[in-house]
Amino acid sequence: MAAVKNGRVLVVDDEADVLFAMKMLLKTEVKEVVTEKNPENLLKLLDRERFDVIFLDMNFKSALHTGNEGIYWLNRILQKDPNATVILITAYGDVELAVRSLKEGAYDFIVKPWHNDKLLETLHHALEAKQLKQKGQAAKSKTNSNASPILGESEAIREVLYKIDKIAPTEANVLILGENGTGKELVARALHQKSFRADKPFVSVDVGALTDSLFESELFGYKKGAFTDAKEDRMGRFEAANGGTLFLDEIGNISPTMQAKLLTVLQNRQVTPLGSNQPIPVDIRLITATNAPIYQLAAQNLFRKDLIYRINTVEVVLPPLRTRGADVELLAQHFAAYYAPKNHKPIPEFTPATLQKLRQHTWPGNIRELQHAVERAIIMAEGNVLQPQDFSFSAMELEGPQPAAAGALVFDQQLPLSEIERETIRRVLEKNKGNISKSAKELGLTRTALYRRLNKHEI
Repeated sequence: MAAVKNGRVLVVDDEADVLFAMKMLLKTEVKEVVTEKNPENLLKLLDRERFDVIFLDMNFKSALHTGNEGIYWLNRILQKDPNATVILITAYGDVELAVRSLKEGAYDFIVKPWHNDKLLETLHHALEAKQLKQKGQAAKSKTNSNASPILGESEAIREVLYKIDKIAPTEANVLILGENGTGKELVARALHQKSFRADKPFVSVDVGALTDSLFESELFGYKKGAFTDAKEDRMGRFEAANGGTLFLDEIGNISPTMQAKLLTVLQNRQVTPLGSNQPIPVDIRLITATNAPIYQLAAQNLFRKDLIYRINTVEVVLPPLRTRGADVELLAQHFAAYYAPKNHKPIPEFTPATLQKLRQHTWPGNIRELQHAVERAIIMAEGNVLQPQDFSFSAMELEGPQPAAAGALVFDQQLPLSEIERETIRRVLEKNKGNISKSAKELGLTRTALYRRLNKHEI
Protein backbone atom coordinates (compact mmCIF):
# COMPACT_ATOMS: atom_id res chain seq x y z
CA MET A 1 0.00 0.00 0.00
CA ALA A 2 2.95 2.32 0.64
CA ALA A 3 3.84 2.03 -3.03
CA VAL A 4 0.52 3.66 -3.89
CA LYS A 5 0.46 6.33 -1.21
CA ASN A 6 4.02 7.49 -1.97
CA GLY A 7 3.51 7.56 -5.73
CA ARG A 8 3.88 10.64 -7.94
CA VAL A 9 1.60 10.66 -10.97
CA LEU A 10 1.66 12.79 -14.12
CA VAL A 11 -1.50 13.20 -16.25
CA VAL A 12 -1.07 14.57 -19.80
CA ASP A 13 -4.27 15.45 -21.67
CA ASP A 14 -5.38 18.55 -23.58
CA GLU A 15 -8.92 18.43 -22.14
CA ALA A 16 -9.20 20.50 -18.98
CA ASP A 17 -12.21 18.47 -17.76
CA VAL A 18 -10.22 15.24 -17.99
CA LEU A 19 -7.30 16.74 -16.06
CA PHE A 20 -9.61 18.04 -13.35
CA ALA A 21 -11.48 14.73 -13.02
CA MET A 22 -8.26 12.74 -12.82
CA LYS A 23 -6.76 15.05 -10.23
CA MET A 24 -9.87 14.86 -8.03
CA LEU A 25 -9.94 11.09 -8.29
CA LEU A 26 -6.23 10.49 -7.65
CA LYS A 27 -5.30 13.19 -5.13
CA THR A 28 -6.35 11.06 -2.14
CA GLU A 29 -4.74 7.93 -3.58
CA VAL A 30 -1.16 9.07 -4.19
CA LYS A 31 1.38 11.52 -2.81
CA GLU A 32 1.16 14.01 -5.70
CA VAL A 33 -0.72 14.47 -8.98
CA VAL A 34 0.76 16.77 -11.63
CA THR A 35 -1.27 17.70 -14.72
CA GLU A 36 -0.06 18.98 -18.08
CA LYS A 37 -2.25 20.16 -20.95
CA ASN A 38 0.41 20.60 -23.65
CA PRO A 39 2.39 17.49 -24.63
CA GLU A 40 5.11 19.71 -26.09
CA ASN A 41 6.09 20.49 -22.48
CA LEU A 42 6.29 16.82 -21.56
CA LEU A 43 10.00 16.17 -22.12
CA LYS A 44 11.12 19.29 -20.27
CA LEU A 45 8.86 18.31 -17.40
CA LEU A 46 10.46 14.87 -17.28
CA ASP A 47 13.91 16.49 -17.19
CA ARG A 48 12.96 18.36 -14.02
CA GLU A 49 10.82 15.83 -12.15
CA ARG A 50 10.45 12.08 -11.54
CA PHE A 51 7.08 10.35 -11.86
CA ASP A 52 6.15 6.81 -10.91
CA VAL A 53 3.27 6.58 -13.39
CA ILE A 54 2.34 8.72 -16.41
CA PHE A 55 -1.24 8.82 -17.73
CA LEU A 56 -0.98 9.87 -21.39
CA ASP A 57 -3.84 10.74 -23.76
CA MET A 58 -3.79 9.02 -27.17
CA ASN A 59 -4.95 12.08 -29.13
CA PHE A 60 -4.16 15.78 -28.82
CA LYS A 61 -6.13 18.32 -30.82
CA SER A 62 -3.21 20.72 -31.15
CA ALA A 63 -0.40 18.23 -31.70
CA LEU A 64 0.47 15.99 -34.66
CA HIS A 65 -3.03 15.37 -36.03
CA THR A 66 -2.07 11.86 -37.16
CA GLY A 67 -4.24 9.81 -34.83
CA ASN A 68 -1.03 8.30 -33.47
CA GLU A 69 -0.06 11.09 -31.09
CA GLY A 70 -0.17 8.78 -28.10
CA ILE A 71 2.26 6.32 -29.75
CA TYR A 72 4.56 9.18 -30.73
CA TRP A 73 4.74 10.66 -27.23
CA LEU A 74 4.97 7.20 -25.67
CA ASN A 75 8.08 6.51 -27.74
CA ARG A 76 9.58 9.90 -26.82
CA ILE A 77 8.99 9.17 -23.11
CA LEU A 78 10.56 5.71 -23.36
CA GLN A 79 13.55 7.08 -25.26
CA LYS A 80 14.19 9.41 -22.35
CA ASP A 81 13.38 6.81 -19.67
CA PRO A 82 13.10 3.17 -20.81
CA ASN A 83 11.77 2.24 -17.36
CA ALA A 84 8.89 4.74 -17.43
CA THR A 85 5.47 3.33 -16.57
CA VAL A 86 2.93 4.78 -19.01
CA ILE A 87 -0.82 4.17 -19.01
CA LEU A 88 -2.59 5.35 -22.17
CA ILE A 89 -5.99 7.10 -22.05
CA THR A 90 -8.05 6.35 -25.14
CA ALA A 91 -11.54 6.69 -26.54
CA TYR A 92 -13.43 3.47 -27.24
CA GLY A 93 -12.89 3.73 -30.98
CA ASP A 94 -9.11 3.80 -30.53
CA VAL A 95 -8.81 0.60 -28.52
CA GLU A 96 -6.96 -1.06 -31.42
CA LEU A 97 -4.36 1.70 -31.30
CA ALA A 98 -4.08 1.32 -27.54
CA VAL A 99 -3.50 -2.41 -27.88
CA ARG A 100 -0.69 -1.62 -30.30
CA SER A 101 0.77 0.67 -27.64
CA LEU A 102 1.28 -2.34 -25.36
CA LYS A 103 3.75 -3.69 -27.88
CA GLU A 104 5.43 -0.29 -28.03
CA GLY A 105 6.07 -0.39 -24.29
CA ALA A 106 2.97 1.02 -22.54
CA TYR A 107 2.11 -0.64 -19.24
CA ASP A 108 -1.66 -0.62 -19.86
CA PHE A 109 -4.50 1.52 -21.18
CA ILE A 110 -7.88 2.76 -19.96
CA VAL A 111 -10.89 3.64 -22.07
CA LYS A 112 -12.83 6.92 -21.78
CA PRO A 113 -15.25 7.24 -20.12
CA TRP A 114 -13.46 5.19 -17.49
CA HIS A 115 -14.80 3.42 -14.42
CA ASN A 116 -13.12 4.87 -11.32
CA ASP A 117 -12.61 1.50 -9.62
CA LYS A 118 -10.99 0.03 -12.73
CA LEU A 119 -8.73 3.06 -13.18
CA LEU A 120 -7.60 2.91 -9.55
CA GLU A 121 -7.00 -0.83 -9.81
CA THR A 122 -4.84 -0.28 -12.91
CA LEU A 123 -2.88 2.46 -11.13
CA HIS A 124 -2.41 0.25 -8.07
CA HIS A 125 -0.99 -2.59 -10.17
CA ALA A 126 1.26 -0.19 -12.10
CA LEU A 127 2.73 1.31 -8.93
CA GLU A 128 3.32 -2.12 -7.43
CA ALA A 129 5.04 -3.27 -10.63
CA LYS A 130 7.17 -0.10 -10.59
CA GLN A 131 8.21 -0.80 -7.02
CA LEU A 132 9.14 -4.37 -7.92
CA LYS A 133 11.31 -3.18 -10.81
CA GLN A 134 13.05 -0.63 -8.63
CA LYS A 135 13.95 -3.38 -6.19
CA GLY A 136 15.16 -5.64 -9.00
CA GLN A 137 12.33 -8.10 -8.43
CA ALA A 138 10.44 -7.86 -11.71
CA ALA A 139 12.53 -8.95 -14.67
CA LYS A 140 15.81 -10.06 -13.09
CA SER A 141 15.06 -11.37 -9.58
CA LYS A 142 12.11 -13.63 -10.08
CA THR A 143 12.28 -15.99 -7.16
CA ASN A 144 11.63 -13.74 -4.17
CA SER A 145 8.23 -14.72 -2.79
CA ASN A 146 8.19 -11.67 -0.52
CA ALA A 147 7.47 -9.58 -3.62
CA SER A 148 4.06 -11.20 -4.03
CA PRO A 149 1.04 -8.93 -3.49
CA ILE A 150 -0.90 -11.99 -2.23
CA LEU A 151 -1.42 -11.67 1.52
CA GLY A 152 -1.64 -14.57 3.91
CA GLU A 153 0.26 -16.66 6.43
CA SER A 154 -1.91 -19.80 6.56
CA GLU A 155 -0.51 -23.11 5.41
CA ALA A 156 -3.01 -23.17 2.53
CA ILE A 157 -1.87 -19.85 1.09
CA ARG A 158 1.81 -20.61 1.72
CA GLU A 159 1.38 -23.63 -0.53
CA VAL A 160 -0.03 -21.35 -3.25
CA LEU A 161 2.88 -18.91 -2.88
CA TYR A 162 5.35 -21.80 -3.06
CA LYS A 163 3.76 -23.01 -6.30
CA ILE A 164 3.85 -19.51 -7.79
CA ASP A 165 7.59 -19.24 -7.10
CA LYS A 166 8.22 -22.68 -8.63
CA ILE A 167 6.00 -22.22 -11.68
CA ALA A 168 6.55 -18.55 -12.60
CA PRO A 169 10.08 -18.82 -14.11
CA THR A 170 8.92 -21.61 -16.46
CA GLU A 171 6.87 -21.60 -19.67
CA ALA A 172 4.25 -23.99 -18.28
CA ASN A 173 0.59 -23.29 -18.99
CA VAL A 174 -1.25 -22.81 -15.70
CA LEU A 175 -4.86 -23.57 -14.76
CA ILE A 176 -6.07 -21.73 -11.64
CA LEU A 177 -9.07 -23.26 -9.88
CA GLY A 178 -11.05 -21.72 -7.06
CA GLU A 179 -14.36 -20.30 -5.93
CA ASN A 180 -15.51 -16.81 -6.90
CA GLY A 181 -13.62 -14.12 -5.02
CA THR A 182 -10.56 -16.18 -4.07
CA GLY A 183 -8.10 -14.04 -6.08
CA LYS A 184 -7.53 -15.96 -9.31
CA GLU A 185 -6.54 -12.90 -11.36
CA LEU A 186 -4.19 -11.78 -8.59
CA VAL A 187 -2.39 -15.12 -8.84
CA ALA A 188 -2.24 -14.81 -12.64
CA ARG A 189 -0.64 -11.37 -12.34
CA ALA A 190 1.83 -12.65 -9.74
CA LEU A 191 2.85 -15.47 -12.10
CA HIS A 192 3.41 -12.93 -14.86
CA GLN A 193 5.35 -10.47 -12.69
CA LYS A 194 7.70 -13.22 -11.50
CA SER A 195 8.19 -14.68 -14.99
CA PHE A 196 10.79 -13.99 -17.66
CA ARG A 197 7.99 -12.23 -19.55
CA ALA A 198 7.42 -9.64 -16.81
CA ASP A 199 8.43 -6.72 -19.04
CA LYS A 200 6.02 -7.84 -21.78
CA PRO A 201 2.21 -7.41 -21.95
CA PHE A 202 -0.20 -9.06 -19.53
CA VAL A 203 -3.54 -9.32 -21.37
CA SER A 204 -6.65 -10.43 -19.48
CA VAL A 205 -9.88 -11.63 -21.14
CA ASP A 206 -13.14 -12.67 -19.48
CA VAL A 207 -13.94 -15.36 -22.05
CA GLY A 208 -16.99 -16.50 -20.10
CA ALA A 209 -18.70 -13.25 -21.08
CA LEU A 210 -18.07 -13.67 -24.82
CA THR A 211 -20.66 -15.02 -27.23
CA ASP A 212 -19.55 -17.50 -29.89
CA SER A 213 -19.71 -14.75 -32.51
CA LEU A 214 -17.48 -12.41 -30.48
CA PHE A 215 -15.00 -15.08 -29.38
CA GLU A 216 -13.01 -15.24 -32.63
CA SER A 217 -12.99 -11.50 -33.34
CA GLU A 218 -11.96 -10.68 -29.74
CA LEU A 219 -9.23 -13.30 -29.40
CA PHE A 220 -7.99 -13.69 -32.97
CA GLY A 221 -8.76 -10.24 -34.44
CA TYR A 222 -10.18 -9.42 -37.84
CA LYS A 223 -9.48 -7.64 -41.12
CA LYS A 224 -11.37 -4.68 -42.48
CA GLY A 225 -14.54 -5.87 -44.22
CA ALA A 226 -14.57 -9.30 -42.52
CA PHE A 227 -18.13 -8.54 -41.40
CA THR A 228 -20.57 -5.62 -41.51
CA ASP A 229 -19.12 -3.59 -38.62
CA ALA A 230 -15.46 -4.33 -39.40
CA LYS A 231 -14.50 -0.80 -40.45
CA GLU A 232 -10.76 -1.37 -39.97
CA ASP A 233 -8.26 -4.06 -39.06
CA ARG A 234 -8.26 -5.05 -35.41
CA MET A 235 -5.61 -6.98 -33.53
CA GLY A 236 -6.86 -9.87 -31.37
CA ARG A 237 -5.91 -10.50 -27.75
CA PHE A 238 -3.56 -13.36 -28.66
CA GLU A 239 -1.52 -11.06 -30.88
CA ALA A 240 -1.66 -8.24 -28.31
CA ALA A 241 -0.17 -10.60 -25.72
CA ASN A 242 2.61 -11.76 -28.04
CA GLY A 243 5.81 -12.19 -26.04
CA GLY A 244 3.89 -11.87 -22.77
CA THR A 245 1.10 -13.57 -20.85
CA LEU A 246 -2.51 -14.18 -21.91
CA PHE A 247 -4.95 -14.73 -19.04
CA LEU A 248 -8.28 -16.31 -19.99
CA ASP A 249 -10.70 -16.05 -17.08
CA GLU A 250 -13.84 -18.19 -16.71
CA ILE A 251 -12.49 -20.75 -19.19
CA GLY A 252 -14.95 -23.33 -17.86
CA ASN A 253 -17.90 -21.35 -19.24
CA ILE A 254 -16.99 -21.40 -22.93
CA SER A 255 -19.03 -23.39 -25.43
CA PRO A 256 -17.83 -26.54 -27.27
CA THR A 257 -17.41 -24.43 -30.42
CA MET A 258 -15.12 -21.99 -28.61
CA GLN A 259 -13.23 -24.89 -27.04
CA ALA A 260 -12.44 -26.39 -30.44
CA LYS A 261 -11.19 -23.08 -31.85
CA LEU A 262 -9.07 -22.38 -28.80
CA LEU A 263 -7.54 -25.86 -28.90
CA THR A 264 -6.53 -25.38 -32.56
CA VAL A 265 -4.74 -22.12 -31.75
CA LEU A 266 -2.92 -23.63 -28.78
CA GLN A 267 -1.80 -26.62 -30.83
CA ASN A 268 -0.56 -24.56 -33.77
CA ARG A 269 0.60 -21.49 -31.81
CA GLN A 270 -0.80 -19.24 -34.51
CA VAL A 271 -4.00 -17.29 -35.10
CA THR A 272 -5.81 -16.41 -38.30
CA PRO A 273 -7.80 -13.16 -38.07
CA LEU A 274 -11.34 -13.20 -39.43
CA GLY A 275 -11.33 -12.24 -43.09
CA SER A 276 -7.74 -13.39 -43.60
CA ASN A 277 -6.06 -16.55 -44.87
CA GLN A 278 -2.69 -15.59 -43.44
CA PRO A 279 -1.90 -17.16 -40.05
CA ILE A 280 0.05 -15.07 -37.53
CA PRO A 281 2.52 -16.84 -35.19
CA VAL A 282 2.02 -16.01 -31.51
CA ASP A 283 4.35 -16.55 -28.58
CA ILE A 284 2.33 -16.41 -25.37
CA ARG A 285 2.39 -17.92 -21.90
CA LEU A 286 -1.17 -19.08 -21.22
CA ILE A 287 -2.84 -18.82 -17.83
CA THR A 288 -6.49 -19.81 -17.45
CA ALA A 289 -8.90 -19.79 -14.52
CA THR A 290 -12.35 -21.04 -13.64
CA ASN A 291 -14.67 -21.56 -10.70
CA ALA A 292 -16.58 -24.22 -12.63
CA PRO A 293 -16.15 -27.96 -11.82
CA ILE A 294 -14.14 -28.45 -14.99
CA TYR A 295 -13.36 -32.14 -14.47
CA GLN A 296 -17.03 -32.93 -13.84
CA LEU A 297 -17.87 -31.03 -17.02
CA ALA A 298 -15.29 -33.10 -18.89
CA ALA A 299 -16.80 -36.31 -17.49
CA GLN A 300 -20.20 -35.15 -18.85
CA ASN A 301 -18.61 -34.30 -22.24
CA LEU A 302 -19.32 -30.60 -21.68
CA PHE A 303 -15.63 -29.67 -21.71
CA ARG A 304 -12.96 -31.19 -23.97
CA LYS A 305 -10.46 -33.37 -22.15
CA ASP A 306 -7.76 -32.66 -24.75
CA LEU A 307 -8.18 -28.94 -24.07
CA ILE A 308 -7.76 -29.53 -20.33
CA TYR A 309 -4.46 -31.28 -21.07
CA ARG A 310 -3.35 -28.23 -23.04
CA ILE A 311 -4.22 -25.60 -20.46
CA ASN A 312 -3.14 -27.27 -17.22
CA THR A 313 0.49 -28.28 -17.47
CA VAL A 314 0.44 -27.15 -13.85
CA GLU A 315 -2.61 -26.57 -11.67
CA VAL A 316 -3.01 -24.09 -8.81
CA VAL A 317 -6.01 -24.55 -6.52
CA LEU A 318 -6.89 -21.49 -4.44
CA PRO A 319 -8.30 -22.19 -0.98
CA PRO A 320 -11.61 -20.60 0.05
CA LEU A 321 -11.29 -17.94 2.73
CA ARG A 322 -13.16 -20.05 5.29
CA THR A 323 -10.20 -22.48 5.36
CA ARG A 324 -7.51 -19.84 5.84
CA GLY A 325 -7.87 -19.22 9.59
CA ALA A 326 -6.01 -16.14 10.81
CA ASP A 327 -5.67 -14.81 7.25
CA VAL A 328 -9.17 -13.38 7.70
CA GLU A 329 -7.85 -10.99 10.36
CA LEU A 330 -4.76 -10.10 8.30
CA LEU A 331 -6.83 -9.34 5.20
CA ALA A 332 -9.45 -7.39 7.16
CA GLN A 333 -6.74 -5.10 8.57
CA HIS A 334 -5.20 -4.73 5.13
CA PHE A 335 -8.53 -3.66 3.61
CA ALA A 336 -9.17 -1.33 6.54
CA ALA A 337 -5.82 0.41 5.94
CA TYR A 338 -6.79 0.83 2.27
CA TYR A 339 -10.44 1.89 2.51
CA ALA A 340 -10.26 4.19 5.54
CA PRO A 341 -8.08 6.89 3.86
CA LYS A 342 -10.01 6.43 0.63
CA ASN A 343 -13.22 7.31 2.48
CA HIS A 344 -11.56 10.14 4.46
CA LYS A 345 -11.59 8.27 7.76
CA PRO A 346 -8.85 7.24 10.21
CA ILE A 347 -7.67 3.65 10.05
CA PRO A 348 -9.90 1.80 12.53
CA GLU A 349 -9.14 -0.86 15.10
CA PHE A 350 -11.04 -4.15 15.47
CA THR A 351 -12.31 -5.30 18.86
CA PRO A 352 -11.56 -8.94 19.82
CA ALA A 353 -15.27 -9.72 19.53
CA THR A 354 -15.31 -8.27 16.01
CA LEU A 355 -12.33 -10.35 14.92
CA GLN A 356 -13.99 -13.44 16.38
CA LYS A 357 -17.16 -12.71 14.40
CA LEU A 358 -15.12 -12.34 11.19
CA ARG A 359 -13.24 -15.58 11.83
CA GLN A 360 -16.47 -17.49 12.47
CA HIS A 361 -18.20 -16.30 9.30
CA THR A 362 -18.08 -18.78 6.39
CA TRP A 363 -17.41 -16.11 3.70
CA PRO A 364 -19.22 -17.68 0.74
CA GLY A 365 -18.07 -14.68 -1.34
CA ASN A 366 -14.48 -15.19 -0.13
CA ILE A 367 -11.96 -12.31 -0.24
CA ARG A 368 -14.21 -10.14 -2.39
CA GLU A 369 -16.99 -10.41 0.20
CA LEU A 370 -14.59 -9.57 3.04
CA GLN A 371 -13.27 -6.59 1.10
CA HIS A 372 -16.76 -5.16 0.60
CA ALA A 373 -17.77 -5.94 4.20
CA VAL A 374 -14.79 -4.02 5.60
CA GLU A 375 -15.40 -1.00 3.36
CA ARG A 376 -19.10 -0.96 4.28
CA ALA A 377 -18.27 -1.21 7.99
CA ILE A 378 -15.78 1.67 7.79
CA ILE A 379 -18.33 3.87 6.05
CA MET A 380 -21.19 3.07 8.44
CA ALA A 381 -19.30 2.78 11.75
CA GLU A 382 -19.94 5.44 14.40
CA GLY A 383 -16.37 5.58 15.72
CA ASN A 384 -12.78 4.55 15.02
CA VAL A 385 -13.23 1.08 16.50
CA LEU A 386 -15.13 -1.51 14.46
CA GLN A 387 -17.68 -3.37 16.58
CA PRO A 388 -19.40 -6.70 15.78
CA GLN A 389 -22.61 -4.87 14.92
CA ASP A 390 -20.78 -2.95 12.19
CA PHE A 391 -20.67 -6.20 10.21
CA SER A 392 -24.03 -7.56 9.13
CA PHE A 393 -24.47 -10.61 6.93
CA SER A 394 -27.58 -11.78 5.13
CA ALA A 395 -29.26 -15.06 6.06
CA MET A 396 -27.83 -16.65 2.92
CA GLU A 397 -24.29 -15.53 3.82
CA LEU A 398 -24.66 -16.77 7.41
CA GLU A 399 -26.12 -20.16 6.58
CA GLY A 400 -24.31 -20.90 3.34
CA PRO A 401 -25.85 -22.76 0.40
CA GLN A 402 -29.36 -24.03 1.08
CA PRO A 403 -30.93 -27.32 -0.07
CA ALA A 404 -33.31 -26.99 -2.99
CA ALA A 405 -36.77 -25.96 -1.83
CA ALA A 406 -39.95 -27.42 -3.22
CA GLY A 407 -40.52 -26.05 -6.68
CA ALA A 408 -36.92 -24.75 -6.98
CA LEU A 409 -35.24 -25.06 -10.35
CA VAL A 410 -33.26 -28.30 -10.60
CA PHE A 411 -30.98 -28.51 -13.62
CA ASP A 412 -30.94 -31.47 -15.94
CA GLN A 413 -27.32 -32.64 -16.01
CA GLN A 414 -27.62 -33.05 -19.80
CA LEU A 415 -28.38 -29.37 -20.36
CA PRO A 416 -25.66 -27.40 -22.19
CA LEU A 417 -23.50 -25.32 -19.85
CA SER A 418 -24.69 -22.08 -21.47
CA GLU A 419 -28.32 -23.04 -20.73
CA ILE A 420 -27.47 -23.81 -17.10
CA GLU A 421 -25.86 -20.37 -16.81
CA ARG A 422 -28.85 -18.70 -18.44
CA GLU A 423 -31.35 -20.37 -16.12
CA THR A 424 -29.22 -19.62 -13.07
CA ILE A 425 -29.14 -15.91 -13.93
CA ARG A 426 -32.86 -15.87 -14.73
CA ARG A 427 -33.68 -17.53 -11.40
CA VAL A 428 -31.52 -15.13 -9.35
CA LEU A 429 -32.98 -12.09 -11.14
CA GLU A 430 -36.48 -13.36 -10.49
CA LYS A 431 -35.69 -13.94 -6.82
CA ASN A 432 -34.30 -10.40 -6.46
CA LYS A 433 -37.16 -8.87 -8.46
CA GLY A 434 -34.83 -7.65 -11.20
CA ASN A 435 -32.40 -5.86 -8.87
CA ILE A 436 -29.10 -5.97 -10.81
CA SER A 437 -26.84 -5.07 -7.88
CA LYS A 438 -28.26 -7.76 -5.58
CA SER A 439 -28.26 -10.34 -8.34
CA ALA A 440 -24.66 -9.59 -9.35
CA LYS A 441 -23.52 -9.90 -5.74
CA GLU A 442 -25.33 -13.21 -5.26
CA LEU A 443 -23.84 -14.57 -8.48
CA GLY A 444 -20.35 -13.39 -7.52
CA LEU A 445 -20.16 -11.07 -10.55
CA THR A 446 -19.63 -7.38 -11.12
CA ARG A 447 -22.58 -5.40 -12.46
CA THR A 448 -20.74 -5.03 -15.79
CA ALA A 449 -20.14 -8.78 -16.07
CA LEU A 450 -23.80 -9.49 -15.30
CA TYR A 451 -24.95 -7.01 -17.96
CA ARG A 452 -22.70 -8.76 -20.49
CA ARG A 453 -24.29 -12.10 -19.65
CA LEU A 454 -27.79 -10.66 -19.88
CA ASN A 455 -26.94 -9.47 -23.37
CA LYS A 456 -25.26 -12.78 -24.23
CA HIS A 457 -28.29 -14.84 -23.20
CA GLU A 458 -30.85 -12.24 -24.39
CA ILE A 459 -32.53 -12.17 -20.98
